[in-house]
Amino acid sequence: MSSPCTRVRRVGLFGGTHGNELSGVLLVRHWQQDGAEIQRPGVEVKPFLTNPRAVERCTRYIDCDLNRVFDPESLGRPVVEDIPYEVRRAHEINHIFGPKGSDDAYDLIFDLHNTTSNMGGTIILENSRDDFTIQMVHYIKNALAPEPCPVLLIEHPSLKYATTRSVAKHPVGKYQI
Repeated sequence: MSSPCTRVRRVGLFGGTHGNELSGVLLVRHWQQDGAEIQRPGVEVKPFLTNPRAVERCTRYIDCDLNRVFDPESLGRPVVEDIPYEVRRAHEINHIFGPKGSDDAYDLIFDLHNTTSNMGGTIILENSRDDFTIQMVHYIKNALAPEPCPVLLIEHPSLKYATTRSVAKHPVGKYQI
């Protein structure tokens, strides 16, 4: 459980975890060209294209779903020549934004996705006991009011530790139609 006074120093903004979900890709590319709107004093904000090969091909993934390979088994695999592309990419992301589970990991990662479901702008949380993300979601919902911003809590044991955003101390997914 985190303290309600957690200081956020480093934030990752991920797009392209699934290469055929283009809203996050377009936002990340925009912020990489001009990040003025996402920069804040005292906070490092890093927009990051997570699965560039899949984005280039406009396909969900190349070898396997990147959003399912941040589990201890996949991150513990040796990086050899014939390792699946997304597992190799998970190692790279874990090196840049982690290591996962460490004090050095990024404080917060927003992983931006699309869906064809009628979810509107929905925030995905993986832990109902993370006081920081609960308070942050409350702030976001109030800032967006009166526009709705549903929150979906997924406390699924295998997904909780396997998603791209799980590298951060506080993982948050954002889905948009």
